[in-house]
Amino acid sequence: MTTKRDYYDVLSVPRGATPEDIKKAFRKLAFDFHPDRNKNSDAEGRFKEINEAYEILRDPEKRAVYDRFGHAGLNGEGIGGRGFDGAAGSTGGFGDIFDAFFGGMGNNRGRTRSSAQRGDDLRIEVDISFVDAVLGTETEVEFPRYEQCSTCRGSGAAPGSSPVVCTLCKGSGEVRRSQQSLFGQYVNITPCSRCKGEGTTISDPCGACHGTRRIRNPRKVLVTVPAGVADGNRIRLGGEGEAGVNGGPPGDLYVDMNVAPHARFEREDLDLVYELPVNMAQAALGTETTVATLEGEEETLRIPAGVQSGHAFRLRGRGVPDVHATRRRGDIIVVVSVVVPERLSAEQRSLMEQLAATLPDTDELSASAGDRGFFDRIKDALSG
Repeated sequence: MTTKRDYYDVLSVPRGATPEDIKKAFRKLAFDFHPDRNKNSDAEGRFKEINEAYEILRDPEKRAVYDRFGHAGLNGEGIGGRGFDGAAGSTGGFGDIFDAFFGGMGNNRGRTRSSAQRGDDLRIEVDISFVDAVLGTETEVEFPRYEQCSTCRGSGAAPGSSPVVCTLCKGSGEVRRSQQSLFGQYVNITPCSRCKGEGTTISDPCGACHGTRRIRNPRKVLVTVPAGVADGNRIRLGGEGEAGVNGGPPGDLYVDMNVAPHARFEREDLDLVYELPVNMAQAALGTETTVATLEGEEETLRIPAGVQSGHAFRLRGRGVPDVHATRRRGDIIVVVSVVVPERLSAEQRSLMEQLAATLPDTDELSASAGDRGFFDRIKDALSG
C-alpha cells in the first residue's frame, strides 16, 4: 500500500499557513507540474497529488479533520470505511452515516429547500483622463446586468398565476428514501428532481423571463472617482451587481480605472514629473519661468545661473492627492533639460567661438567628475 505524503509537505506550506498562502502555493505548483507544460514522467502524478492536497486544505472543515486525524480521518478508518462528506474520493460521507443513526434529522448541509443566493459580482473598465484621475471626477457608466423581472416581480410565473406546491416533494424541496445498510435502515435525503429543491413548480411561466425570475437590462450608474486614483485602481459599488436568487442580496459592481497618459506630466507615486527644456543661455545665465499645474494655475520657478541638465526642483504640494489621506499630497518635480542646438547661424557660431575662447579648459575637471560638463557640450555643438 502506498503511503500518502503529508498534504502540507505536498504544497510546501507550514501547518499554520493562511488560506491565501495555501492558494498561492497551489497555483505555483499546479503551474509547474501541469502535464501540458511538464513532460517529466512523474508530472501527472505530482499534479494529482497537488490537487488532492489543495482540495482538502482549502476547505476549513476538511482541513480541521485532517489536522486532527490525518489521512485516516479522511479515509474513514474507524467509521466503517466511509469518508468525510466525499473527501478524498469517497462515495458516501460522514453526513450519510449521521443520517443512518438519526434518520436524516441532523445537519443536511444544503439538502433542504434551495436557500437564498447572492447575485454575481460584475466588473467593468472605465477610461478616464490623467487630469480627472488626479483631481477626481464623476462619470456615468452603462452596463448590462440581471435584475429581478418586473413583469412577474421575481416569481417566475405569468401575471395572474403563481407557483404551485410541488406534487413530488409536497413543498419540502427534498425527497427522502429509506434504504437498508450495514447499520440498519436509514433515510437518504436528496434535492427534489422535479422542482430542483425549490418546493414549488411553475405551470405557466412568465413570458418576459421564461420562469427564470430575472431579466437582463441595461443599467446606468454615476461613479464618483476620488482624487488620486491610479491606473488599474478599482472602485467597488455595493449592490450594483447581478440580482440575487430566491430573495438573496445582489452582487457588487467593480469598476477598474484605465488612466490615459498626459502630454507633459508623468506620475511617480504621488509626485508629478515635468521635464523643463531651457536653452544654453538660460542655463548659463539663469532665468525665471512658469510651470502650469493640472488645475490650470501657474507656478513661478526661478532657475539659477549655471544649472545643469537633470537638476530637479520641487513645487511642494502641487502633485497627486493621496486617495487614502485627504490632507496628503505629492509634489511637482521639475527636471531641467538643457537643449543644445543642432544647428547654428553664422552669427551664433561667431558668438559661441568668442565665448569658448574665454572659457577655461574643462577636460581635467570633466575627467575627474566622471562626466562631460555643460560647456563640453557647447564645444561639441561648435565642432559638429
